[in-house]
Amino acid sequence: MDWIKISIITTNEGIDPICSRLSDFGIDGVEILDKDDFKEFLENNRKYWDYVDEELEKLKEADTKLTVYVSDDEDGKSKLEEIKISISEMKKSDTEGVFGTLNILTANVKDEDWSENWKQYFKPLEIGKKVLIQPEWQPLEGETDRIVFKVNPGMTFGTGSHDSTRFCIEEIEKNLNAGDTLLDLGCGSGILSVIALLLGASDCTAVDIDPNAVDVAYSNLELNGLDRANYHVSAGDIISNADVRARFGKYDVVVANIVADVIIALSPYVRGFMNDNAVFICSGIINERAEEVKLALEEAGLKVDEIKRSDEWTAYTCR
Repeated sequence: MDWIKISIITTNEGIDPICSRLSDFGIDGVEILDKDDFKEFLENNRKYWDYVDEELEKLKEADTKLTVYVSDDEDGKSKLEEIKISISEMKKSDTEGVFGTLNILTANVKDEDWSENWKQYFKPLEIGKKVLIQPEWQPLEGETDRIVFKVNPGMTFGTGSHDSTRFCIEEIEKNLNAGDTLLDLGCGSGILSVIALLLGASDCTAVDIDPNAVDVAYSNLELNGLDRANYHVSAGDIISNADVRARFGKYDVVVANIVADVIIALSPYVRGFMNDNAVFICSGIINERAEEVKLALEEAGLKVDEIKRSDEWTAYTCR
């Protein structure tokens, strides 16, 4: 069955009354994009979103929008007309414009398996000289002498295709020796620490501020046939919590694929996690803030040993 997508442009104040009207027509599944909530989220989480596409900030000025779907048949078209009439009545009574424009946008949507279609765009990816990232559902076309890291991006937030992640993998491959230990600060999907184990690390520890990352990282570990004996993942905020920092010892490789503000805030603590000959690999730095991050690293007693840069992103390897 195909569908009609119905979007109603409104304000934060219009959300509840519109949802009530939609419920009268038997429509309770409503997708809500609340402009006010979105602006609040960006402002409260500013230190985490260098990584987000620049277009995201423009969405702060987007309208609040409610979206529903009805079947593309006579019944669905009848509901669409009822919705138009109801919203029109609402608009006439809103003499002060509290509920916004109340414009209605419609689009025809094909009945496709959206949750699966994206898979056609994610192909096996070679990184560096040794690593091959393989989608879980796609068998390799032939033999390979590369270290294969299996991933299902549908359950993770990190596939290795982003420049910043690729830089980290390349630098881990270059600097990690068999038997080394690694600490992954802001591990996300666990991609870097699991790949480090596949490359010969004896033990990897990972931490992320998001508790959901713990289960995701362990899932990727198990997907690659590894057990938990030498892999340790936990949640916590290293920057603000000394008890969290106290969990960790010293490591041969420390990596942070995060954002500029967080790397700057982490800088004073990084040396405490490093063995004498350790390296610190940090990425996720937009080029506009690269010098600012470099200065913070140097002020923390780290020497930038190597720089990797693309059109938008910078990564540093420090000692």
